[in-house]
Parts: sequence; C-alpha cells; structure tokens
Amino acid sequence: MTTSTSTICPTGTSEMHLSPQPVGKLSIRNATKIYDPDGVNVLALDNCSMEVEAGEFCVIVGPSGCGKTTLLNAIAGFHDITSGDIFLDDELLCSGTKQAEPGADRIVVFQHGALFPWYTVLENVTFGPLVQGKMSASAAKKEAEEILAQMGLKGISHSYPSEISSGMRRRVEIARAMMNNPKVLLMDEPYRAMDALTKTIMHKNLLDVYDQSRKTIFFITHDLEEAIFLGTRVYVMTTRPGTIKKVIDVDLPRPRDYKILSSDRYLELKQEVIESVHEEAKKAFEAGEREMA
Repeated sequence: MTTSTSTICPTGTSEMHLSPQPVGKLSIRNATKIYDPDGVNVLALDNCSMEVEAGEFCVIVGPSGCGKTTLLNAIAGFHDITSGDIFLDDELLCSGTKQAEPGADRIVVFQHGALFPWYTVLENVTFGPLVQGKMSASAAKKEAEEILAQMGLKGISHSYPSEISSGMRRRVEIARAMMNNPKVLLMDEPYRAMDALTKTIMHKNLLDVYDQSRKTIFFITHDLEEAIFLGTRVYVMTTRPGTIKKVIDVDLPRPRDYKILSSDRYLELKQEVIESVHEEAKKAFEAGEREMA
C-alpha cells in the first residue's frame, strides 16, 4: 500500500506525493539505563518501551529527572543504554552492546541552542549538507533561502546569531535540521525559556513545518498545554526510574490553531495529562524529601 505524505519542497511550497513507506518509526523495547557516578548505580530508565509511528508528533512529559532526556540522548547516539533495544525503521539503532552513531537521520534541536556564532544564518543552515557533500554550494544556498523564507526568516541570511532574536535563532535551528532531511527530529524542551507570546508564534511555526513535512518529531517538554496542543500522542513517564506510565492519544483535528484551547475535548485531555503527571511529580517530591532526611 502506498501512503500519501507531504514534504517541504525546494520551492518552499507544500506538495503531495506518493511514498512507498513512511520513515521515522521508532521502536523502544525494554530500554534500561544505569549511570554509575562515583561508583553509585543510578537506575535512570527501567524497561522503558514505546512505539512511535512514522510521521507521529510524539511528546514526552514527566517529572524532572525521570529519564526523558536520557532516552532522547540514546536515540541521538550521545550515550549508550545498559540493556534493551531501540530500532529506527526496524533497523537496530542501539542496544546494550551497541551505542547508536549520531547521524543526519536524527537531528537534535537543543534546549539552549547550538548555532555556530561565528557563522551567518545561511552558513549555519547549509553547514550539514555541505560538510557531508550532499549538495553543491549553489544548490544548498538556494534551498536554504527558500526554507528560511517559508519559516518567516526571509532577509536575515547574512545576519549572525547574535544579531537576531531568540525566537528567530530557534527557527534557524529548525531550518538547519530540515536541510538535512532527517527521519526524526529530536527536540529537548526547545521553547522552555521563551515568553508566552514568543512561544505561541513558535508553536504555530513548528506545526506548519510538521503539517507540511510529516516528519517524526520526538519532543520533550514540561509544559502540559504545549504537549497537548502540539502532539499526536502524549507519553507520560513515571518518576525515576523512568518508564512509560500512560499513552494519551490527542484526537484534536489538524491543522491546529489556538481556538482549540477552549474546546471541551482539549480541556478533557489537559485534565487527564495533569492528573497523570501530578501523581508522578508528587512521588518524585516525596522521594527527594526522603533522600534528604
């Protein structure tokens, strides 16, 4: 069976085409991670399992220290797991005996940003394809300019990161990620430090990118309203050691706008997520109190 998907085209417009098989499926099976700082074993992940479908906007929520970023880092190839397996499109990515190699098929948008300050916006966005030899300089420049324009960043190509706003820098990072045509976009609390107004603009921009590309997005956040507004499914993690406590299907229509924030269904989903996360946050607080006693 062929599946109709939408991609960001070099012209900066959305175009439907037939793809024989969606890409970006993540299968996480009994992933366990034990850290050993100062010779003291710390169980961060405990038999964590989840199935993220290709093209899904997957949002992970849970108490601080529950293993969300640990899981993302294992997928990205920044560290290993102690046991279990993680597959990308049914191919083994990492296991207890194999650490994933970082690759252009899994691009990370970091919480604190990772643009090269000595490069212009255009040089940042074209860096990956040029270093990998995947595009000529002229082709990379043309596509980068079109993606930047699509993301509302036309006219800043020759600016340096320090010369643009934090919201613009974050959009540049997403543009840079999309230039690499990843299977999975990994986002670790990318909007955490932003004010509410800037965050609403960033949400709309990211949803536009998602609706047009249908890239698999693995998104970590502490903002429960953000999780419901953006996600296809919300995965609630337990307090440490982290595992998946609950999976909530977000059956809100797409494309989404802020009118849904006052809908009955949105409020129902919000309450369900709040109750599930609050229970785990309380456990984490009580555990911390006991450790300090």
